Amino acid sequence: MLWEALGTARDLGRLHDIASVLIRHGMGELVRRLGMGRFLEQAGRILHWKEESGEVDETTAPQRMRAVLQELGPTFVKLGQVMATRVDLFPPEWIDEFEKLQDEVPPVPFDELYAQLEEDLGQSPDEIFSSLDREALAAASIAQVYCAALADGTQVVLKIRRPGIEKIVNADLHLLARFAGIAEAEIPEIRCYHPVAMVRQFSRSLRRELDLENESRAAERIAANFAGRDDIVIPKIYWQWTGKRLNVQQYIEGIPARDLEAIEAARLNRPLLARRGVNAILQMTLVDGFFHADPHQGNLFYLLENRIAFIDFGMTGNLSKLRREQVADLLYGLMVRETDDIVDVLQDWSGGTISIDTDRLNDELEAFLDSYHGLALKQLDFAAMLGDLMSLFRDHRLSLPPDLSLLLKAFISLDGLGRKLDPDFNTVAEITPFLQRIIMKRYLPSSLLKKGWSNLSDGFDMLTGLPRDIRRLLRMARRGALQVHVDVTRLDHFGHQLDRAASRLSVGMVTAALIIGTSIVMTAPDNGPTVMGYSLFVLLGFIAACMGCIWLWISIWRGKRE
Repeated sequence: MLWEALGTARDLGRLHDIASVLIRHGMGELVRRLGMGRFLEQAGRILHWKEESGEVDETTAPQRMRAVLQELGPTFVKLGQVMATRVDLFPPEWIDEFEKLQDEVPPVPFDELYAQLEEDLGQSPDEIFSSLDREALAAASIAQVYCAALADGTQVVLKIRRPGIEKIVNADLHLLARFAGIAEAEIPEIRCYHPVAMVRQFSRSLRRELDLENESRAAERIAANFAGRDDIVIPKIYWQWTGKRLNVQQYIEGIPARDLEAIEAARLNRPLLARRGVNAILQMTLVDGFFHADPHQGNLFYLLENRIAFIDFGMTGNLSKLRREQVADLLYGLMVRETDDIVDVLQDWSGGTISIDTDRLNDELEAFLDSYHGLALKQLDFAAMLGDLMSLFRDHRLSLPPDLSLLLKAFISLDGLGRKLDPDFNTVAEITPFLQRIIMKRYLPSSLLKKGWSNLSDGFDMLTGLPRDIRRLLRMARRGALQVHVDVTRLDHFGHQLDRAASRLSVGMVTAALIIGTSIVMTAPDNGPTVMGYSLFVLLGFIAACMGCIWLWISIWRGKRE
């Protein structure tokens, strides 16, 4: 298609860069399987590219992949950070490497941001802020952060998007979508992980992160969910200056979560901070359904009176009511060692697209839970328990729904943070009563009545609509419009190949017939009118035969390229 051809031409330089980095890090086989090798080889002859050849890389595969992602820039670094949340797909050694990916990069000089900042503010920054630091407080691949003060002295933070970053990200996302489509079609071992759906979700997430207004709305949504709670602090957003490329919010002055010495010096209650942090995440995930998906130490501050401040809402997760109930059932099944509840949830998540050997899975879950049998709650390591469960998922080629990968990562992060604050802290001891309250709430008379009424209403709607649906079905059958479609994977492609082969054979036979017929006409004593001494019919036959040969040559050449 013309659009695809234009897309390839536009991305040709970037495609060459990606292939070069992969080859340099010993991943030439991946280049070949993604179909980049032959295409780039032909393009290289035209554009005079030098062939990439690198030294043998003796590092491990996870280390090479981390190096590749780091070198390819912001989009791929973000992709690696998202892959670090997929503990259900990647073994621990891969997760460890992905977690090392940092998108901290040298900041763009403030002078290069000034024109964009002035445009977003609608006036000179010096007219709005009584002071504005020219040195970046932090710099990442998407945006840079600066400290400032309003006219009344209020301390604020300016998060400014890097100029030109949107164009780079969109080009990379376009290529990633093409790679995912090829990988899902051509590499059977990763097809069950649905790379196309994963890249599609990643693209939506990254494009939302590019729009700094989305981060501001997420912060206000979480702040509304914690309204009335003094122990959780969310920075205020100054909407009069906030837009897609600029976020102005309250400056949080507190103790960074990683600074244990400062926490101790401030005499904060570390066990209380651990409990409040875990309970805040539990409320966001299992009650509100909208949560901070990256609660690592750099995004948490501790304030006086043992309060906790969350910052940086660029990565958030959203869970439907049904999904929250499934997560609660899964976690509660782990806590009380009920394998049937766990298998039921996993079957719901597979959606029938993956065949699950339930007997084998039940047996292995029993063995998994038996390894924790007899341990007191305080002795259970929640993060290790989830890690073992994810290993079991990978063995059965199961994967979490995409909206749950961030949730799992948030749980593991909070467990590690709680243990760092309080060595005796146990997430299981905190989560069990919370889950019990959630599950018991389902069986309150008001909840049962509401659910029963909803089911009754749905059943009544289905029954009343049944005659209409049957009438439509019979009408379609009478008109012959009722059809059954059977979609066989790659059958269309096979049909096109047969059609092309038949066309080549037909043209070849016609061309051969023209050559033979022309030869017969040339030997005839009276072969009709002549042009420049040659028979007109002979000339026409010769021209047609040449055109047929040229068409056959082009068709065969194009077929080899594809």
